[in-house]
Amino acid sequence: MILGRMKEDVQTIFVKDPAARSTWEVICCYPGLHAIWLHRVAQLLWKHGLRFPARLISHVNRALTGVEIHPGAAIGRRVFIDHGMGVVIGETAQIGDDVLLYQGVVLGGTSSERSKRHPTIGDNVVIGAGATVLGPITVGRDARVGAGSVVIKSVPAGTTVVGVPGHIAGLTSETSSESDLLEHGQLPDPVLRTLSEILERQSRLEERLVEMEDGAPGLRMSPSAADNGGSNGRGRREAIYQALRDVIDPEVGVNVVDLGLIRGIEENGRGLEVRMVLTSPTHPSAGYLLEQVRRKVRRVTGGEPVEVVLLDEAWHWEDRVPHLRSGGGI
Repeated sequence: MILGRMKEDVQTIFVKDPAARSTWEVICCYPGLHAIWLHRVAQLLWKHGLRFPARLISHVNRALTGVEIHPGAAIGRRVFIDHGMGVVIGETAQIGDDVLLYQGVVLGGTSSERSKRHPTIGDNVVIGAGATVLGPITVGRDARVGAGSVVIKSVPAGTTVVGVPGHIAGLTSETSSESDLLEHGQLPDPVLRTLSEILERQSRLEERLVEMEDGAPGLRMSPSAADNGGSNGRGRREAIYQALRDVIDPEVGVNVVDLGLIRGIEENGRGLEVRMVLTSPTHPSAGYLLEQVRRKVRRVTGGEPVEVVLLDEAWHWEDRVPHLRSGGGI
């Protein structure tokens, strides 16, 4: 039975770590595996009342692998500690089967009482690098904890938790495969999503106010962007860029003009074409930005057709240049 469990541990590493090349490499060079094996010896001694030898083996385990597991912690089958360094698992922690822990994970306590004070981790849970789970809480089955998160409340089964303190960012994909377990750094950002929604609603309210002002000139408080600089040539271009300064990239907190995302505005025979780039190819608010740019330009041009074209160019911080470049433009 012991040999069978050891073979199962080795096979688990082949499944969850694409860097594993051979059985001997896994057996000799994986500290997370060594930590699990030494913990089983320490836990066996702990259960038989041999507390000092158990703690001594736990201490040796920490020195050899960088993983500190209290011998009282209960760890299930096929648990893999990737890299291992800096992992801390407290005395009353309970870990289910098929759990994946990355380096720097802490399953800590929040009480000095001799009671259940450490987390309970369900089956098939992934806890990302540097994440901290504190207190006698439960992380439900199939949950994901994002890298660097601090979890202080119980996590429902099948959800993804990110942030400090941790908050639910969505449901875990039902179609996720073993390879998806490594994507613990690519997680949804609920704060960014909320900011995008707030900015979207604010923009719509501003448009409604402008429409009301246009319908009642006596109530008008400020001129629209279209009135600033005329309707043709350089003045029109200035008015468009000025309007686009109201479009904030929620991921960076800077408007698209000052970020240098707007590469040019041209007439294409069907209307205006706005050429722009994104700060990253996988920008989480790409749809929001494109729609806001389109609406702002249409507002300035009085409803003229506007096409926003994403260029296949990499953006860098050095691209933050003045928006009025030499040559081209309307």
